[in-house]
Formats: sequence, structure tokens, C-alpha cells
Amino acid sequence: MGGKAKSSRSRRDSKPANKTGAKKPARSHRPNKRAIGSGLKESSARWLRRQASDPFVRAAKAQGYRSRSAFKLSEIDDRFKIFARGRAVVDLGAAPGGWSQVAAERVAANTVKGGSVLAVDLSPLDPIPGVTVVCMDVESDAVVDNIRRMAPGGVDAVISDMAPPATGHRETDHVRTVALADAALALALGVLKPGGAFVAKVTQGGSGKELLVALQRRFGAVRHFKPKASRKESPETYVVAIGLKPPN
Repeated sequence: MGGKAKSSRSRRDSKPANKTGAKKPARSHRPNKRAIGSGLKESSARWLRRQASDPFVRAAKAQGYRSRSAFKLSEIDDRFKIFARGRAVVDLGAAPGGWSQVAAERVAANTVKGGSVLAVDLSPLDPIPGVTVVCMDVESDAVVDNIRRMAPGGVDAVISDMAPPATGHRETDHVRTVALADAALALALGVLKPGGAFVAKVTQGGSGKELLVALQRRFGAVRHFKPKASRKESPETYVVAIGLKPPN
């Protein structure tokens, strides 16, 4: 779940002291663009420079999150109230663990009478307090049975930040991302309690119409949401479905 917070950008220049007498830094600690990534391919160097200047990357490091995408999930929950103390959550494609960290915090997974988080991914994760890691392919036939054994009463939310390796061809990437969201939904429908919620990454394009129809048929409310932590140039958005209807 790529897998599986959500800071404001500020530039500090040399200015006079403010009214309180406190002086601002004489110059910002912006990265040296020439130094970062020197000797690498230009595409790799651009990525390193972007990471170094990204406020969400810096905030993730400062707050102990494993990925900047943690802020995306925080924004989603702030808006749609997916989590609450005591709820059970499944995080699909969870590595490196940023979404699982946020979910664990918000359901109080590491406390008495707190909730639980199952992090499902083929890649192993370093331990996260309150999170149980399940090393399985989310498209495996056995994964639903495993989740049911671990959460026999069902779960309250299934979340997925899964995305395929980028090919550079937008339509191909779109189709493959929607296919992962379809797989996440199929799993979610097998483990969610009535009234449960589903969150998945999708990308803009025409292949998501069938997914949207399926969600609208099974959930009480369906919305698309692009967190501020998503890069403006990224085609990603998230589909948020709330209130799973009982089966007919």
C-alpha cells in the first residue's frame, strides 16, 4: 500500500528585526542546486533537488514519518473523518509505512481499548507501534482469508496508496493505477463492516468510470479529493467512499 502530512512553504530572507526584537535568519538554508545531484543523470538530479526543497519531505523527517504521503492521509482524515479511536484499519501496499503510522496514531492503536492496523505489503516493514505487518501480495487469493482470521469482526476502513512503477506514459500509468484500485476495492468488500470506508489512489483519466460506478453502488457517499500534499504537477487524486451498504 506506496504505498499504502499530509507545512507551509516559507522563504526567509535577510530582514530587519521584527517588532518583538527577534531577528530572522540572515539567509535561508536552501539547498545548493549545483551541489545536490552533481555527477548524476539530470532526471535523478532534478528528483534530488525537488526532494531537498519539498516542505512535506522536510516535515516528514521532522515529525518522524516514513514518507511525505503521511500528510496526504492526514488531510483525507481531517476532511472525511475516516478514523476514530478503537477502529480497525487495513493499509494496502503499506511500505514504507507512512500511512500506517498516521492510521495507528488516529485509531490509538498502541493504547488500551485502542484500534488496530494491519499493514499489507510484499515488502517487509520495520516495526511500527500498534501495527501488525502482513507480508503478502494484496492480489493474492489468500489475503482476504488472512485478514478475516486476524480481524474476525471485520474492519472499519481499508486504505490504499498503491501505485505501479511509473512508465512515463501517462495513459498506461493511469490504467495500471486504476487496476490496483479495483483490486483494493475487491479486497475491501470482502473485509469491511457495513458502514465502513474505503480510500484509494487513482489518477485522472477515463478508465476510472467503472470503478466510480461500483463505488457509488456499494457506498453511501463517494468523493474525489486531492490533498494539498499532492504535488500540483501530479495527476494523482484519491477516491473516498464512506458508508458501505449492507449486501442485498
